[in-house]
Amino acid sequence: MAPRTTPRPLPDLSGTTAVVTGANSGIGAATTLALAKGGARVVMACRDLAKAERTAAAVRRMVPEAKVPLVGLDLADLSSVAEAAEEIGKTSGGRVDLLVNNAGVMALPERRTADGFEMQFGTNHLGHFALTAHLLPYLGTDGPARVVTVSSLAHRMGRIDFDNLNAERGYGSWPAYGRSKLANLLFTAELARRARAAGLDLTAVAAHPGLASTELGQAGPKMAGHSWAARMERATRLFTQPASSGALPVLLAATDPAARGGAYYGPAGPLECRGGAGPARLSARAKDPVTARRLWDVSAALTGIDPGLEPA
Repeated sequence: MAPRTTPRPLPDLSGTTAVVTGANSGIGAATTLALAKGGARVVMACRDLAKAERTAAAVRRMVPEAKVPLVGLDLADLSSVAEAAEEIGKTSGGRVDLLVNNAGVMALPERRTADGFEMQFGTNHLGHFALTAHLLPYLGTDGPARVVTVSSLAHRMGRIDFDNLNAERGYGSWPAYGRSKLANLLFTAELARRARAAGLDLTAVAAHPGLASTELGQAGPKMAGHSWAARMERATRLFTQPASSGALPVLLAATDPAARGGAYYGPAGPLECRGGAGPARLSARAKDPVTARRLWDVSAALTGIDPGLEPA
């Protein structure tokens, strides 16, 4: 097992182009800042462009030379995903060295995406599956490329029920979240296998932030109208780590020269909840290649987007 470490300082990222989804806040904003400090040009792909511009301005204040262009992206709308990918291709000059699939929603009341998918599965998995597929022509056009997909400790509660991916037979906010995060890991493993079989210089890895204090956990309670959401937000700060610490496993996944396809990173502290960064534990379901291959095929059918990579 590789030694547990904190990725400081980052390698020189000058001349590289990264794309970070959900870059306007939380783990995405912390990742964007760190990559910009390392010299990368970071395309901030965000749904809320006004908020993203405020974050970009803050990054520029801290890193005056930073290049952080913005692209609108709503992962819950496949037409927006396609438009964003086209814009990223233009903005990046047809070259993407690093894609960080970070954006997500958590434990929402039952909602549907613009295309009719259960919101958490549709946003966290299908939206990123589609974005990655659209960006494959730009990944690794001039040297090695990497795709980092952000999962969660909650993947351990996840189960892939192919007869109920869209929760038509009952919905639970946390089971749905766990399913979407398990899907992130299965996608990562299958992308790694298919990229390897195709001879692509592309490394697909995953990471999770442990228990980090971000806005992610507040959206669901607020949407459900719970008055205790604000009090819960203040309370969670007592036992969570800041977003800058939660981003460390993502940054290690993005830059570790020893990373192999399918690797998974998380906090190095007790129960992978907080601390530095190092290898994380996958559940048995996350290591099932049969389910991963079937999920890939189902995802391609549901989105109508074929990434064009044959199974290993």
